[in-house]
Amino acid sequence: MSTVVVTGVDAFNAMSRDEAIALLRPCVDVDRWCAELADARPFASAELLLAAAELAASPFEADEIERALAHHPRIGDRAAGTHTEARLSRAEQAGVDRPDAAVSAALLEGNLAYERRFGRVFLIRAAGRSAGEILAALDERLGNTDEQEAPIVADQLRQIAVLRLKGIVAP
Repeated sequence: MSTVVVTGVDAFNAMSRDEAIALLRPCVDVDRWCAELADARPFASAELLLAAAELAASPFEADEIERALAHHPRIGDRAAGTHTEARLSRAEQAGVDRPDAAVSAALLEGNLAYERRFGRVFLIRAAGRSAGEILAALDERLGNTDEQEAPIVADQLRQIAVLRLKGIVAP
């Protein structure tokens, strides 16, 4: 994964297509999304880039979601490594790093129940949420049908991708 840090949209615009795609991939490992944004350059502002990122992610297809989820750790688990995606994941989950023992146990149990129920890791934009808020969302989403859960997962993935991109190209 890329370890490049961009300080603005101008640097992103100046990259080669391959460099731009490598920079975008830690935001979400979806080839179509990365290619659409790299090919849409130049962007006049970070805001326009982020707006394009929102549109490119709408909607993520089921196979794109499955591929992207392969890179997401369980909520409460710390992503290993020094690559960009791991650093972003650890920063996003900072609010769930030190929940009390009961919340930690409930998160682990809920994660496992979700994986049994839906066959994939529980995904939620953790940034800005407490462990208790995440646990409440997990408990609620365990009651969803597959049809109800699929668009929620796609939206959470979109939120994470755009948030990560914002952190990379923030002015």
